[in-house]
Amino acid sequence: TIVMFVFVGWLCVCGALTSRVNIGLDQSLAMPKDSYLMNYFGNLSEYLSVGAPVYFVVEKGYNYSTYESQNNICGVSGCLQDSLVQQINTAAQASTITYIAEPVSSWLDDYFSWLFSTSCCRYNAQTQDFCSSTETKPTCYPCPLGHVDRGRPVNETFNEYIPWYLGDNPGIKCSKGGHAAYGPGVELYKNTHNETRIGASYFMTYHTILKTSGDFIEALRSARQITDNITRTLNEAGHNYRVFPYSVFYVFYEQYLNIVRTAFLNIAYCLVTILIITFILLGFDIHSAVIVVVTISMILVNITGLMYMWNIELNALSLVNLIMAIGISVEFCSHIVRAFAISTKRSRTDRAQEALSNIGSSVLSGISLTKIAGVIMLAFAKSQLFQVFYFRMYLAIVLFGVTHGLVFLPVLLSYVGPPVNESRTYKQKMVESKEDSLSMSEQDQVIEKNTLGNQTQRSYNSVDNN
Repeated sequence: TIVMFVFVGWLCVCGALTSRVNIGLDQSLAMPKDSYLMNYFGNLSEYLSVGAPVYFVVEKGYNYSTYESQNNICGVSGCLQDSLVQQINTAAQASTITYIAEPVSSWLDDYFSWLFSTSCCRYNAQTQDFCSSTETKPTCYPCPLGHVDRGRPVNETFNEYIPWYLGDNPGIKCSKGGHAAYGPGVELYKNTHNETRIGASYFMTYHTILKTSGDFIEALRSARQITDNITRTLNEAGHNYRVFPYSVFYVFYEQYLNIVRTAFLNIAYCLVTILIITFILLGFDIHSAVIVVVTISMILVNITGLMYMWNIELNALSLVNLIMAIGISVEFCSHIVRAFAISTKRSRTDRAQEALSNIGSSVLSGISLTKIAGVIMLAFAKSQLFQVFYFRMYLAIVLFGVTHGLVFLPVLLSYVGPPVNESRTYKQKMVESKEDSLSMSEQDQVIEKNTLGNQTQRSYNSVDNN
């Protein structure tokens, strides 16, 4: 009773802590504690005012040359309140929630300002080429604006001057030149009529300072929520536009968005597989197979709870260790359960004692001590990855496996173990009766031989006397 109370109580504690396990991988664990990069990571979070840049990319296919389509993107006067720029700027006002630190840089808004500035958009009347703001030739004139709708360039006027804008370097007379800030951010191409068109483009801002794996994951999740809202806004008229976010760290942290679901699925697949295989190998004994799976599940919950206590995050490394823990735990449980199932003693307590006395020493001296000896060496590894994800987790696997296999499982079997296999008991009795009959026959033969020997000896003695 005490054993059951202790193990079930510990299971409840670990089960409550399972949901609190952090997700991610601390980048400082990938290097030794004395690495110079440790100070670098600390300085990043302490001294920088913004984090990594984030790009909100509008895929190819969007038409920027109409007044209505510009309203869905721009942030100047007359644009929609839920335009792309306005939604990102609104998110920046709640930076602690959205992890967006600054208002977005909009090439479209700056293009409007550049185009209507007489010192920025200029052309050479003789060569029809672009004149930069630094040129003082008398043949340079402001760009003629043909198609303008409510103060904005539309149609061919919008597309005609966009290459000049993206090639113009900002200067004293014209600070809105787009080459430095937006040159790589707007894709230009020629259509079948050799006309300039805009393909994919991005609008850049910055994340806030991201210190932990949780911050990186939430920043990615928040950016995707923002782009999902923007995409729905752009497609309200029945279009099929798409906007997505990108930052340099997204490729590393995208896996953590669904790692919990992945972990549950993989663990469930492993447990079901073990249930089926154990059911077959134990002679189609579903009772014993269920006990094995239940014990393994308890070991797994205990390891997960200990991960929270030891500050071990859930990531690809720890998930692989959890999957391996399921396979290793089979070695601690299946042999004891099989020895219990084939025992022919009548009471569960006697069968549990017999199973533990026959198999327990093999489990302890075999998989337990050998693994502990090997795991202890990992404690002296210089790499923090080995110390955390291999030494600590492997040690937990072995310790929980030993205690559950040699302490908890026999007690559990004494309460709810499978019943005695009557056919096996009958066969065992038949074997024992045969052995008894054989032993009795051997005893009779020995007695008969002894009797004949005595009679023969007496006959020899009589002949000698005569």
